[in-house]
Amino acid sequence: MSNFDAVKVKDDVVNWIREYFKANATPETNAVIGISGGKDSSVAAALCVEALGKDRVVGVLMPQGEQFDIDCSKKLVAHLGIRSYEVNIGSTVSALLGELGAQLEVKEQARVNTPPRIRMTTLYAVAACVGGRVVNTCNLSEDWVGYSTKFGDSAGDFSPLSELTVREVIAIGEVLGLPDDLVHKTPIDGLCGKTDEDNLGFTYAELDSYIRKESDLSDKPATKERIDGMHVRNLHKLMPMPKFEFDPE
Repeated sequence: MSNFDAVKVKDDVVNWIREYFKANATPETNAVIGISGGKDSSVAAALCVEALGKDRVVGVLMPQGEQFDIDCSKKLVAHLGIRSYEVNIGSTVSALLGELGAQLEVKEQARVNTPPRIRMTTLYAVAACVGGRVVNTCNLSEDWVGYSTKFGDSAGDFSPLSELTVREVIAIGEVLGLPDDLVHKTPIDGLCGKTDEDNLGFTYAELDSYIRKESDLSDKPATKERIDGMHVRNLHKLMPMPKFEFDPE
């Protein structure tokens, strides 16, 4: 990471956000972002504030019932001075899974992926109410191995962080002067209490070094095989929806 200039990249992303809104919105259009209190939403929100001003950034807190770390989300909103709304998705998730469960067995994949998809629906509903574009907060490391939900947190209108690895996002967060406990907060899945790295089976440090070709993981063949396998299996999350190409001629 010796060649990564966090100040320059931060400025480049800020300018990119400004250009996106000039080309795709009006001067009154807001950036609408889900606030989890982790590094990605914190950094993405702060970048939008610098690009557009705090009055044009709207944070949405979306706990599912009780959220043990909701204070982190509230801390970020207060730090940035942005408008925010709290929409609890707990009853919506329960109602939908309950309706499904009355007719078929609700598999674990449905239980895991339904909440983030409802959160994305919530973000677009808020955006429709306030006149906004939804911020995608995924980073390159997560996208590389598919650690996101298709049409859930992987969705959005524009993505300021998807070409930046976890450590690069953290470096930009430090440049932005965000609270250290938010920038360096250990990411957890919010379901079983495991960290992202526990679920992935490798560390973000290993993944980031592999992505940036600083390490070929030749000393850790099992880790390399796992990363490569996840990357290939999850490429569909990053690709446009396949469509039948019809030639009327």
